[in-house]
Amino acid sequence: MKIERIELHHVAQNLVHPFRTSFGTQIERDCLLIAVYSEGLIGWGECVASIDPGYSYETIQTAWHILADYLIPPNLGQSFETPQDVAGRFSKVRGHQMAKAGLENAVWDLWAKAEGVPLSQKLGGVRDRVEVGVSIGIQPTLDDLLRRVDNFIEQGYRRIKIKIEPGWELEPLSAIRRRHPDIKLMADANSAFSLADAAIFQAMEPLKLLMIEQPLYYDDIYDHSKLQAQINTPICLDESLHSPHHVRNAIELQACQVINMKVGRVGGLSNALAIHKLTAEAGIPLWCGGMLESGVGRATNVHLATLPNFKLPGDISASNRYYAEDIAEPIFSLNVEDSTLNVPTGPGIGVEVRLDRVEKYRRRYEAFTS
Repeated sequence: MKIERIELHHVAQNLVHPFRTSFGTQIERDCLLIAVYSEGLIGWGECVASIDPGYSYETIQTAWHILADYLIPPNLGQSFETPQDVAGRFSKVRGHQMAKAGLENAVWDLWAKAEGVPLSQKLGGVRDRVEVGVSIGIQPTLDDLLRRVDNFIEQGYRRIKIKIEPGWELEPLSAIRRRHPDIKLMADANSAFSLADAAIFQAMEPLKLLMIEQPLYYDDIYDHSKLQAQINTPICLDESLHSPHHVRNAIELQACQVINMKVGRVGGLSNALAIHKLTAEAGIPLWCGGMLESGVGRATNVHLATLPNFKLPGDISASNRYYAEDIAEPIFSLNVEDSTLNVPTGPGIGVEVRLDRVEKYRRRYEAFTS
């Protein structure tokens, strides 16, 4: 297939509920949508960089620059047999994994559409439903938190993750465990603690958490290995793993027992597949993390989570958990009987982008033609 045209759409939508983590509160969510045209088909990908460099150094502005000036030009007008051909042309650009993932994932969607099969089939998926949970930001009060937990459990979610930070950890987790002794419960620190806080995580042992996500520095692997040796609760790495190389280091250092797979963070589906292979061989289970994606990124995540080593509930969640009006249809709805989302069965990512809604929420647009 020959890449004939690529479009960038910067869209911004209000979240249904403010989302607070240890590095700030998010009310509106920006992203880049990437459309790749070939032979009458359009492949869609989502770059999950944020408007500011909180979770990652990448932002909407840096991603736009890298895509427009470095990633799109060497691929425009070029042919590919597999998406790896496109990813191979990124080799001269260091980092900028989210920008790379947005473009590469659009090509995966295009490729699967050309074959007339769901993306999960091209990836090697093995299930038609994926188990999901919900992530809850830091709340103003403990009562507010418990009300939100109760509400999500009533909706059918069977796994609850809460964001924590120093001073907001043991008390909220203990309160949830007392109220819901059997729920799958995990904590996400978003790098807010240091190794000196090991006693806090040791005190969490009786709570029987599913995992503690990225408790230490955002770029650390080594100190996590020291912390994991001091606690039984599985540590899950997120922010510090950007490539198969990083994952291999984490496995060899025994820095974690679980890995959060965010396809944007690791540079696209090709790297995600390499990481899936590494972790499966090492016996390290994966789960699919979320970045408040629109229906485009959510669909990509759902297809990826069908791979066999995704063994824990993901942060994908139903569409209405985040947006009153999504930019792609059909929306994702929770199957309350087993806390799952259905995997789309149409070609590619299996959702249709509503261009009228893209235009409604769009802040910037540029087209590149060969």
